[in-house]
Amino acid sequence: VRVDMGQPILLASDVPTKLPATKDQAVIGAALEVDGVMWNVTCVSMGNPHCVTFGSTDCQALQVDDLNLSDIGPKFEHHEVFPARTNTEFVQVFSRSHLKMRVWERGAGATLACGTGACAVVVAAVLEGRSERSCTVDLPGGPLEIEWKEEDNHIYMTGPAEVVFYGSAPL
Repeated sequence: VRVDMGQPILLASDVPTKLPATKDQAVIGAALEVDGVMWNVTCVSMGNPHCVTFGSTDCQALQVDDLNLSDIGPKFEHHEVFPARTNTEFVQVFSRSHLKMRVWERGAGATLACGTGACAVVVAAVLEGRSERSCTVDLPGGPLEIEWKEEDNHIYMTGPAEVVFYGSAPL
């Protein structure tokens, strides 16, 4: 299934974030202190706010499977620089076309996948010079193909539509 996810919003005030803009009124590769650690972050809205990080300022390469998401995720989500709270994507770069992410979704916590988050990750990776505009993004729920087209500035997400749970509720 291929979906047009629209255009990314980069204007800091529209994400929204109170972090000072670093380039063209956008927050790209900015330093953010969370729980005593300085993280490099890029802020993107896909209609909902995202804070994307590839690691702390002293970290060579983030190992996303080693993160304690239930500890660090809420500290990003509720940080004072995000007035509407934020989704946070922690990203590991395998190559310029292959990324891996784990997400902490605002109000939901750690989830298996986040389509808008995967889109925000590719936007942030491109803006930080870490990837091409077309990438495979690995998530716990499976991979997504993300393409940020230069021609129309839209982001296209391709991935499977699969049943992941069955349930019933007594009425």
